[in-house]
Amino acid sequence: MANSLRRWANSGQRLLLTAGIAAVWVSVVTPTLQGGAAGRAQAQTGSPQALTLDADVQEANAKTGVVTARGNVRINYPARQITATSTQAQYFSQERRIVMTGNVLVKQSGSNSISGEVVTYLIDEGRFVALPKESQQVRSVYTIIDSNPGPVSP
Repeated sequence: MANSLRRWANSGQRLLLTAGIAAVWVSVVTPTLQGGAAGRAQAQTGSPQALTLDADVQEANAKTGVVTARGNVRINYPARQITATSTQAQYFSQERRIVMTGNVLVKQSGSNSISGEVVTYLIDEGRFVALPKESQQVRSVYTIIDSNPGPVSP
């Protein structure tokens, strides 16, 4: 895989990273001025099960297999009903994890959410680990459907 990544890094073409049921097309794009606005890098997907990554800049390290996205990062993973925003995200293909940093907000299944300064998503486990900014807390919001709504006793 390292030789393939090395050839890709020198070719300027797209790279397909496969993560189980998720496949992500990644382009290394630097912002360009078009009509007065900075261009955006966007991962292109080939499947409705794919994870989509949008950012101002994306780059892939051929030696480590790490994809880094910076600036206005947006992640969409419809197969698990996950959307997320952050300042930066790194996809570690060998460990199958995504680390999002900077004002992270992850939403899942509609109104459930978790926010913090650093949120790690462990893909195979379907688990989030969140850390707050210094002297603050992580915030999670969960919608709980009460199957027996009735009067609350004091």
